[in-house]
Amino acid sequence: MARIALDVMGGDKAPEEIIEGAILSSDLNSQLVLIGTEDAISHIKGFEKILTSDFLPMDVKPTEVLKRKKSSMYVGLQLLSEKKVDAFVSAGNTGALLAGATLIVGRMKGVDRPALAVPVPSLSGFTILLDAGANARVRAEQLVNFALMGSAYAEVLGRKNALIGLLNVGEEETKGDEVTKEAYGEIKKLFKDRFLGNVEGHDVNTGRVDVVVSDGFCGNVAMKTMEGTAKMILDTLKSELKKSGIFQKIGALLMKKVFSKLKKLLDPRSYGGAFILGVNGIVVKAHGSSDRYAIKNALQVAEKGVRMKLVDMMLGELEHVRNSGNAGGPPEGS
Repeated sequence: MARIALDVMGGDKAPEEIIEGAILSSDLNSQLVLIGTEDAISHIKGFEKILTSDFLPMDVKPTEVLKRKKSSMYVGLQLLSEKKVDAFVSAGNTGALLAGATLIVGRMKGVDRPALAVPVPSLSGFTILLDAGANARVRAEQLVNFALMGSAYAEVLGRKNALIGLLNVGEEETKGDEVTKEAYGEIKKLFKDRFLGNVEGHDVNTGRVDVVVSDGFCGNVAMKTMEGTAKMILDTLKSELKKSGIFQKIGALLMKKVFSKLKKLLDPRSYGGAFILGVNGIVVKAHGSSDRYAIKNALQVAEKGVRMKLVDMMLGELEHVRNSGNAGGPPEGS
C-alpha cells in the first residue's frame, strides 16, 4: 500500500479544507500521512500524523523552504527524499515547493529545470501543458527539456509518439522572442515531424497537439484563463436557466446528464493537482485555492503516480529518447 504525505498547512484554505479533503479520501488504496502543527491536526482521528512546529505562508520567498526545516513542506519533502513516503502533496507556495523538490528530493538525471505538468481537458481527452507555473522565465534549452519531459509523460499516459506544440503569439516560425525562436529550431531538430510548430492559446483545448510547451509565466496565465472561462460558462448556464421559462427548464432537465458531464469536464478541481516532473520522487502541487474536493483529486493524482511508477517510467522514456538520438519516433529496428 502506498504512503502519501499531505501538507495540511499549505494552501489558501488550510488547514480546514485540506483536512476535509483527506477525510473524503478514505476510499483511496493508500495510507495518508498528515503533516501539520499540533493545533491543526492533533485532534484528527484515523490518520498517521507527523507534528511540526512551523509552516510556510503562501507569500513566502521560495528559498525559505530550505531554511525552515521544521515546516510542514520541508518535512514532507524530506520524508519523500528518504523514501519513507511514496508521494507528497501540497497546495502551498509553488516556488517553495519547486525549490524544495529540486534541492531536497533531487533532479532526475539530465533534467535542468523541473516543471509543473497539467493534463488539461481537450477535445482529444487531455493535453499536457508544461510548464504551468513553476518557472516564470526560462532559457531555450529548458523549453527543449520541457518538450522531452512532456513527451515522456504523454507516453506514460498512453499517448504514443505525442505531438508537440510550442505556445506562442502566432503560428509563424518568426513569431515570439529570441528564446522561443531558438527553442523552435531545437525542438524541431529533436522531434522532427512530431513537432507541429507554434501553437496559440486556443489550441490548448482543441486537441491539436498532445503536449504544449511554455515557460511558467505564460503557461500559468493560459491555465488560469481556461479556468476563468470555464467558470463563466458554467455560471452563465446556471443564471440563464434560472431566468428561463418552463419549457426551457424541462429541456434542461432532459439534458441533466449532459450538463453534469460538462460541469465535471470544465471544473478545474477535477484535475486536482499537477506533477512536478523532473524530480526523483512523486511531488504533486495542488492549486493554492484548493477546497476539499480538489485536495481529494490531488491525492488521487498522487496515488495514480505511485501505481504507474511514474518516476521509473519517466526515467526510462527520457533515456530512450536520448539514446535513440531520434525523438521523432522509435529507433530503427525497434
